[in-house]
Amino acid sequence: MTTTSNPRATASRLLPWLLLLLTTFGPISMDLYLPALPALTRELGAHTSIAQLTVTACLIGLAAGQLVSGPISDQFGRRRILLVGVLAYIATSILCAVSPSVEVLIAVRFVQGLAGGVGIVIAQAAGRDVFDGTQLIRFYGRLAVTGSMAAIVGPMLGGLLTSVVDWRGLFVFLAVLGALILVAVLVVFRETLPDDRRTSGGFAQTTRDYRTLFGDRMFIGAVLNQGFMFAAVFAYLAGSTFVLQDIYGLSPQWYAACFALNNVGGVIAGWLGGRLAERWSVVGTLVIGVVVAGAGAVGLVVAGLIHVPVGAVIVALLLLAFGVLVSGPPATTLALAKYPQMAGTAGSVLGTVRFGFGGVAAPLVGLAGSLSILPLGLVTTGAVLLAGASCLLLVGSKRAAEEEPAALGSVSK
Repeated sequence: MTTTSNPRATASRLLPWLLLLLTTFGPISMDLYLPALPALTRELGAHTSIAQLTVTACLIGLAAGQLVSGPISDQFGRRRILLVGVLAYIATSILCAVSPSVEVLIAVRFVQGLAGGVGIVIAQAAGRDVFDGTQLIRFYGRLAVTGSMAAIVGPMLGGLLTSVVDWRGLFVFLAVLGALILVAVLVVFRETLPDDRRTSGGFAQTTRDYRTLFGDRMFIGAVLNQGFMFAAVFAYLAGSTFVLQDIYGLSPQWYAACFALNNVGGVIAGWLGGRLAERWSVVGTLVIGVVVAGAGAVGLVVAGLIHVPVGAVIVALLLLAFGVLVSGPPATTLALAKYPQMAGTAGSVLGTVRFGFGGVAAPLVGLAGSLSILPLGLVTTGAVLLAGASCLLLVGSKRAAEEEPAALGSVSK
């Protein structure tokens, strides 16, 4: 990765890596403890669907945190809001570790999500501040891979940690991780948005920016696609721990090992999505991701209707995650590349829809209890079908076809 020659981009060479790290600590806080969710449910005496609200609360918090912090960072700069977010993340992680009831945990998880959302939107916006041209497309590809991979690495790491700590210890680990990120931000991150590029006008300007974004058919199509794709993948993350452990009897460690396979596929998928979007077709790559994810979702429906071996379920989950990761780089490019003057606001809408839709979908997989795969299959299939329908906004008109090369060209300032 290289930064532009503009004076505003005279940042440390470590900045790109810090931005990639920032986009992980929100998602990883959502799913690090997923392998311990059954144990948490038993200890706090909660129903499966109520315990899964701890996932939902964090997802909704991640969405709301991005919606608020994006426009604020466009007006007041990236660094200050980032420092506030990281400090809040550390504090809420500690509060999660000492929560006495599932109700308290749900409330604190929402605030933890708010704090985690700041890192995600700042990573996207600061990248738009300092990268140009194909470097920006590649950065979004890596950002999409890193953020999505965090959602997959989290359960794997959590499964390993559960061999030495309980679910409360996992939140202590997140607090320590937040402290390390705080040190990195203080040392590496310098303001990427100079005063002369910040927006002004307060709430009125933010309203005008939203009006511009929501009037762009391609932006809406890309954002809705990612919202429904993330709904599928977060339903999978919330439900797979019960499917693989309660139904198929896998230990937390074997559950983590299954996610190691998804890790390998995720690296390939994110790389492939970025390269195809850059060299072939942005919209075409997005459609490929939807088709692959759809195949995985249908496989889960089949597993819910007839008994299949655990290997078949793991393959279906792999295809679902693979498709979502392929779709990330092209969708992010379509949504953000045309709006350098409001990167924070555009990124906040994208992130809010991604995690907001995920927050709504996650608890639905637990409505039938922890011993049925069918709800997971139905929720993921429905979400992927809606993601495919959203692509019609991109490929269903002559104007959309004409705008794709324009979107690619607009990343050069």
